[in-house]
Amino acid sequence: MYEVAVIGAGPAGASAALFTAKAGKHTLLIDNDKGMTRRGWYENYYGIEQVGGPELVETGHKQAQKFGAELVREQAVSIEQSGEGFKIDTESGASYEAKHVILATGALTDLAAKSGVETTDGTEPRIKTVVAVDAAGRTNIAGIWAAGTVAGVSVHAVITAGDGAKTAVNVISELNGERYVDHDLLQK
Repeated sequence: MYEVAVIGAGPAGASAALFTAKAGKHTLLIDNDKGMTRRGWYENYYGIEQVGGPELVETGHKQAQKFGAELVREQAVSIEQSGEGFKIDTESGASYEAKHVILATGALTDLAAKSGVETTDGTEPRIKTVVAVDAAGRTNIAGIWAAGTVAGVSVHAVITAGDGAKTAVNVISELNGERYVDHDLLQK
């Protein structure tokens, strides 16, 4: 069983998986490669002069994998409670189990709604519905979290990446039973 499964691997999802994997949590990253980030050009992403969406997404995947996240290119079709966690079924028929699930599905809320996660009206232009979350990223179902655009934050990639990191830190903190902080020091 994975400790954390992240569904969606754009900036929010890949950032969440990067943090959870780097914290030593057994992490699964599920992505269908259909996210809106792949269609963008970014000159407003802190620390990067300019980058195309496909390169930004692939870099995020590589960063998460560097720390041990397992990336599967699948379409998640259902999430249901199973034992002490959740079972995630995919379009290909594969199933995965995880203690916590982070939804980072961009503008798509159908998987969340189908799984019993509460949704609410969105506030961003063209984002009609989002997952209802608290400030930590928790949904109405204990163990299911949401980050990024699907959780109601701005569609800007740099903002969704930060929200994915924030939610991941909260999941890690819950798993550890104490507040988690990740700071790297400059190597000389």
